[in-house]
Amino acid sequence: MTSPSASTSFLTASSEPEQLTPDDQQLTALKEHVAAGLSRPQKTLSSMYFYDDEGSRLFQQIMALPEYYPTRTEFGLLTQHQAALATALRPAAAQEPFFLIELGAGDGLKTKILLRHLLETNAVFTYVPVDISGAALDGLAASLGEELPELRVEPIVADYSAALQLMASRPGRKVVLFLGSNIGNFSPDDRQAFLQTLAGPLTTNDRLLIGFDLQKDPRFIRAAYDDSQGVTAAFNLNLLTRLNRELGADFDLAHWQHYTDYDPLAGTVRSFLVSTRAQAVHMAALQQTFDFRAWETIHTENSYKFTAPQIEVLAAEAGLRVTEFFTDSQDYFADVVLRPA
Repeated sequence: MTSPSASTSFLTASSEPEQLTPDDQQLTALKEHVAAGLSRPQKTLSSMYFYDDEGSRLFQQIMALPEYYPTRTEFGLLTQHQAALATALRPAAAQEPFFLIELGAGDGLKTKILLRHLLETNAVFTYVPVDISGAALDGLAASLGEELPELRVEPIVADYSAALQLMASRPGRKVVLFLGSNIGNFSPDDRQAFLQTLAGPLTTNDRLLIGFDLQKDPRFIRAAYDDSQGVTAAFNLNLLTRLNRELGADFDLAHWQHYTDYDPLAGTVRSFLVSTRAQAVHMAALQQTFDFRAWETIHTENSYKFTAPQIEVLAAEAGLRVTEFFTDSQDYFADVVLRPA
C-alpha cells in the first residue's frame, strides 16, 4: 500500500456497528443482500457488487472499448468546458475557500482535468474524495501527491450519506461532484431519495455537478452494454464468481449467460444473468439452496438514460435548480450544475 503524501489527511465515518471490522460489515451486507435478492419472484442482485478486484479490472477494460462511449465522451466534455465549469462551480468571490467533494472518485482520471484547472487559476480549495474503500483512496491520494503536489486532499472513508453529514458539520462552501453515469444506476425512487440526500445539507451558495447519460440511438446504447469482445459479459458473470468465492456458492458459469436490452420508451438499459438450464445453487455461507428454472433470469443492473427536460424535473422534485447544462457536440452526455432552489 502506497502512503499518501504529506498534504493528505484521512477522515473516517461509518454508520455500522463499531464492533464489526469493515470486512465483516461488507460480508454481512453481501449475505443479507443475496439472501433477499435471490428469494424474490424476479431474482435480483445489485450492480454495486460487480466491483471486486477482478470486476474493477474488467470495468477498466470496458471503459477502453470502442462501443463504450460514456467515459471518453465525458472526458472530452470536461476537457472542452473545463474553464466554464470551473467558473460555474467557484464562489462569486474568487478567493473564497471551498471544499470540492467527489462521491465515488475512482482513479480520478476525469476529475484531474478540473483539479488542474482550478489550481492553475489559483482557486483556494480542498479536494475531498469519498469512497468506502480505504485502499482505493490510498491509491488516489498517492497519485495526486505525485501529479499535483500542491493540492490539499482530505479523503473520507465512508458511504455517501455519512460523508455528506460529516462535511455538513464543517463550515465553508461545498461543491459536490457525482461524475460518470452513476446516477443512472438508481431506480427512480432511489434516485429521487439520493438527490434529496445530496441537496439536504447544501446552502444556496453550494453547488452540485452530476453526470447524466443522455438518450440517443437505441442500437448505439445497447452496444455499449453488450460489446463484441465479450468483456461486458465477463464483467456481469464475474458477479457469480465472487459469490462462489465469498459465499461458498457453486454456480457453474458454463450454464449462465449475459443478456442485456434497451427500452427506448423507458430510456432504460437492463442487464441480466440467464440460467440456461434448470439448476439448484447451494450457498454454504447462507446454508441455503436456490432453484432456477431453465432461462430464468437474475436482474443485475439498470442504467437509465435521460433527456434535458427530465433532468429539470428530477432537479425540481429534489429541491434543486439547473444552473448550467454542459454537453458534447453529439449530445451523448451531459454534466449538469445544480444549486439548491
